[in-house]
Amino acid sequence: MNLFDTINEAMKQAMKDRDRVRLEALKGIKKEFLEAKTAPGANGELPDDKATSILVKMAKQRKESAAIYTENGREELAAGELAELAVIKEYLPKALSPEELEAEIRAIIAETGASSPKEMGKVMGVATKRLAGRAEGGQISALVRTLLAQ
Repeated sequence: MNLFDTINEAMKQAMKDRDRVRLEALKGIKKEFLEAKTAPGANGELPDDKATSILVKMAKQRKESAAIYTENGREELAAGELAELAVIKEYLPKALSPEELEAEIRAIIAETGASSPKEMGKVMGVATKRLAGRAEGGQISALVRTLLAQ
């Protein structure tokens, strides 16, 4: 079962359970998925890698919104964003530990043959695709820069 179908099934269950927060979060995910499926050039399909990148983007938006709400003293709105973030995270791949991330990036560096910080773009292109949803872009970038500088 692909991610789109998994979200549909989870929506049905949330309706049965009368879980409003979960249902709203899942509706938001489904909306983004449907927009991606009907976008020009999508051919009505949504591969799991594209769905994962949508979920990553949504998670990042929720984190940023919650931080802004907290900063402005709107704790009730921040709580809503964090609740949605928790639902979104359930459908993201398991995050890599720092050790696993370093091992993955070292393997990518060896695979691409990069040896200096000048070749960071080559490594980042492969790393961001391969590690999508399992590590944040800033985290990947910082580690690639550090490893290539050695």
